[in-house]
Amino acid sequence: MKRRVVITGVGVVSPLGNDATTFWNSLLEGKSGISPITSFDASDYPTQIAGEVKDFNPEDYMDKKDIRRTDRFVQFGLAAAKMAVEDAKLEITAENAERVGVYIGSGIGGLSTWEEQHQVLLEKGPRRVSPFFIPMLIANMASGAVSIQYGAKGPTSSAITACATGTNAIGDALRLIQYDQADVMITGGAEATIRPMAFAGFCSAKAMSTRNDEPTKASRPFDRDRDGFVMGEGAGVLILEELEHAKKRGATILAEVIGYGMSADAHHITAPSPGGEGAARCMKNALRDAGIEPSEVEYINAHGTSTGQGDIAETMAIKEVFGEHAYKLAVSSTKSMTGHLLGATGGVEAIATAFALRDQILPPTINLENPDPECDLDYVPNEARKAKVNVALSNTFGFGGHNATIILKRYEA
Repeated sequence: MKRRVVITGVGVVSPLGNDATTFWNSLLEGKSGISPITSFDASDYPTQIAGEVKDFNPEDYMDKKDIRRTDRFVQFGLAAAKMAVEDAKLEITAENAERVGVYIGSGIGGLSTWEEQHQVLLEKGPRRVSPFFIPMLIANMASGAVSIQYGAKGPTSSAITACATGTNAIGDALRLIQYDQADVMITGGAEATIRPMAFAGFCSAKAMSTRNDEPTKASRPFDRDRDGFVMGEGAGVLILEELEHAKKRGATILAEVIGYGMSADAHHITAPSPGGEGAARCMKNALRDAGIEPSEVEYINAHGTSTGQGDIAETMAIKEVFGEHAYKLAVSSTKSMTGHLLGATGGVEAIATAFALRDQILPPTINLENPDPECDLDYVPNEARKAKVNVALSNTFGFGGHNATIILKRYEA
């Protein structure tokens, strides 16, 4: 028997605010977090805009010594984890530490560290490369740092599945609790890739929007005039907890996690499989795992990246899975406001989905001005909407053909 798992705390670092409440309110107001890049000189790049995290001070979450020894993505992960632990009122003690684990993923890891230390190597030689280079670089270090910070000695690992990373981390953490390997998991994703190398690569691939003169309108999922995704950064961390464990300590329950599905496109390193076939199988697997019918889903937080092929493929996949019900459920892409946080996106969007269940309000897809005829579902255009929602699904799909879906349910005692 699988044990029931609930969400008891959340933490967010994002282009829309560095706490969960500000992030959620900004989504409901339809605000865009996209602006001209300030972290490096992007004047020679085709894309000069991004969803940067603003007003983030790592000293609010860690001491100066540790700041010097951690990459920005780890700092985001530590900050979001701290907020989530505090939100859950979770105390990790010698008595429960072995039943508390950490599963925070990153799609790329310490890119800023790689860039900086490579420059040191070229200019000053190998002896001047930092002894902390490797631990600052590796993508599992957000999990490692959080485990060390809180003394969490339970199952600790990290997913690395490109843009599906955050959702895979949450789903894998879910399994560990369901099958009694842990009682509590600190889980989600963290990413900090608004860096020259990442932009050079994505620009060369012609994957990102070049709407530099209108940054707030650049991310426009499902719109006919979309021209690519907009990169974001940040972290989304959740506290997953076995239901009876949460009830016993009087925790506030945000939502229940009832299903998790994965699949592989086995098609192309970047393009989705034809007709969204892989994404459809992923959603079907999640529904089967949850033990529910497609008709029970009322809202989908879409992957919705604002790319030509991706938005159409996801729309086709939803139709394949839900049939006529696809036209009755609501779909929205919060990436229209945050940009695409790559490995962190699954964590941040799971939190948005949980808040939608809690507050019975659906975040909008902004900038949906000229709907693509091939994207003909209800994408909650431009304004948040009050709605009765009991079951919601969150999709994330990544390069390499990685697909991940989780299903959340409104919790009622």
